[in-house]
Amino acid sequence: MQKPSKAGSNSVTPAKRGRPFGSTTGSGGSGGGASSSAAAGDPGSAASLFGPSLQVYSNLVDENSKRIVLALQSGLKSELTWALNAITVLSFKEKDDLRRDSVPLCKIPGLLDAILQVVDDWRDIAISRDYTKPERLRSLGTSVLLSGFGNEDAAIPSSDTLASPGGSTRAAEDPISLKRKRPVGWWFDEDGLFNLDEEGRAEKQLCAIAASNIIRNFSFMPENETIMVQHRHCLETIFQCLEDQNTEDDELITNMLETLVNLAPVLDLRILSSPKPSFIKMNEKCAVEAIMGMLGSSIKAWHCAAAELIGRLIINPDNESFLLPFIPHIHKRLVDLMSLQAIDAQAAAVGALYNLTEVNMDCRLKLASERWAVDRLIKIVRVHTVPEVCRKAAMILESLVSESQNRQMLMAHETTFVEILMADGKYSETFARILYELTAKPNSKMSSARAVWGNVTRYN
Repeated sequence: MQKPSKAGSNSVTPAKRGRPFGSTTGSGGSGGGASSSAAAGDPGSAASLFGPSLQVYSNLVDENSKRIVLALQSGLKSELTWALNAITVLSFKEKDDLRRDSVPLCKIPGLLDAILQVVDDWRDIAISRDYTKPERLRSLGTSVLLSGFGNEDAAIPSSDTLASPGGSTRAAEDPISLKRKRPVGWWFDEDGLFNLDEEGRAEKQLCAIAASNIIRNFSFMPENETIMVQHRHCLETIFQCLEDQNTEDDELITNMLETLVNLAPVLDLRILSSPKPSFIKMNEKCAVEAIMGMLGSSIKAWHCAAAELIGRLIINPDNESFLLPFIPHIHKRLVDLMSLQAIDAQAAAVGALYNLTEVNMDCRLKLASERWAVDRLIKIVRVHTVPEVCRKAAMILESLVSESQNRQMLMAHETTFVEILMADGKYSETFARILYELTAKPNSKMSSARAVWGNVTRYN
């Protein structure tokens, strides 16, 4: 993922997503003014919750490591806010940043579990108030009137009815359907017991977003990669958030997706079926399905990151068996992304296809047979503004033509290949090899292709 370029010295750097407002390195006066204006605004906003300014000493972790973990586990608003603020600042580090006060996960035992608990606390209550209970099949005592399991439509002959605070009774409930909506004031129902109000839910959500931002920041540090990819609960939580993309907070999903992209080069999906303790029912197939859901999203940041994630996961041979069943759907979606006008979407699709074509022959055959795949790769070579993306697109075409079953299909584009060869010298060598493969005899020890592009000699 490419990071936005830094602003000029005379402008304020925009606040990073999920970071405390005013904590970025901008001009002192402007940053302070913006922070004070945010603090004076809505008391329920993220800026006021995490404070307009924060000073964290470099020796904070050494002196308060246990307190930080206990504060995250306590659930108390003041302690939780202090710990999230401190870890957010200490966890962030740019790739070219020489700060020494960034904190790796290995320095604070139990920190990752405590941060994940903050996310779990939000996800445990993140159920909409119009939640409908699924229908339960009841077969025990279906022929008995007062068993409590059957004949629910029949009225129970009793005057002892449990009254709710609103004055209604259990007998007054609609018995036609087993589905019922969660009432706001019905605290006698087990689903409504000790429910948080809207303010409490909003605070839990903001804390979960801040925790996800900390997890994302940790994923940028190479020293944290091994710990995070071997932490099953961490990966299960990330994939479960991706599964709930239609109901979960957008910022939380974005943070989790970027975390996964950062960890993908060293991630082995087999950990989801390892004997390590599991807190969430998540396996390799569900994880790949969650990634496919993000790839099919209409949000550009999500489907671009998902394409880059697939391209990084497939590099590990241990992940191939989980991704190969989805290859036809992946190819179709990536080819669709190449047709978009956004150059970053095209770059992400080409990067993923570049790695997919190196897996096996079946991937190359399926991609060549995908409608519009070759045409859009040729178009990217001609019109894309990033030379590296054009080079990868040309290399993909060379990989496709290396399979004899694809040559007849690619022969229809021979004239286009010649035009690119004659017009652009940067990729002339690649397209010379492509044209050679199209005309070379299959079993010759030495072949020479003579055409308008000249003589190309190759030893097999």
